[in-house]
Order: sequence, then structure tokens, then C-alpha cells
Amino acid sequence: MEKTRVLGLDLGEKRIGVAVSDEFRTIARGLGTIEVNGKEIERIKEIVTQYNIGKIVYGVPLKNDGSLSSKAEKILSIITRLKAIVKVEFIPWDERMTTIEAENILLMADLSRKKRKRVRDKLAAQIILQSYLDSLYLKNSPLEE
Repeated sequence: MEKTRVLGLDLGEKRIGVAVSDEFRTIARGLGTIEVNGKEIERIKEIVTQYNIGKIVYGVPLKNDGSLSSKAEKILSIITRLKAIVKVEFIPWDERMTTIEAENILLMADLSRKKRKRVRDKLAAQIILQSYLDSLYLKNSPLEE
């Protein structure tokens, strides 16, 4: 049986952060960002084919109370269009705080504002995907009491 990878997406209004898992679905690696310019669906489709993607985990921007944020509907329209073209499983993932977590990691790494801006979305996608992969591991390996 061929192992497929998982794609992680951090959807933004200007850029989409992209990360991919290894074939064993244990480690997330940031790939980069895709500009939102009308060609993003085609680019994601290419990545799905290139990396043999079986699932797409995408961050859903929620408010602190768990309801959808105002930008969620606009951002999720990309997923609706993508589902019509790419035939893989789509998994929504709570992305609250991932951009802040990414920013904090980059601040601790002492990167300039310009460099942080360039990699923040990619790192947020990597955090979303790694969180999902970790949940799979924990589900299959319950902690001992």
C-alpha cells in the first residue's frame, strides 16, 4: 500500500502558508507560501499531485468562543473551490493562536521584521499540520496511567 502525505494550509487573504508531512505522517515541513492571486487553486492542485497528498488539513480561523470569525467565511471559500477540483479528504483544524505562536518562535530566533513576514505563514501552516499529526499519534498511542 502506497503511503500518502498530508498537506497543511494556513489560509490568509493575501497568502496561503503551505506545509507537507513526511510519508509516515509524523513530521511537518514548511514548503513556503502561495500568493492569493486567482491561481492559488491550480498551485495547490500541483502540490497535491507532486507530493502524493491524501489529506488536506486547513486552519479554520475561530474566535476565542469557538465560533467562526468574520474572515473565516471569506477564507473558507478557497476550500469550497478546492474541494470541487481536488479529490482528497479535507480536515478543518482550529488554528487559533498559530500565527501568534509562529511570530513568537520567529521573535525568539531574532529574525528581522522583514524575514519574519516572509516565513510566518509557512511556519503557521507547519504548526497547524504538526498539531494534526501529533493528534493522530496520540490517538493511536494512548498515554499510560
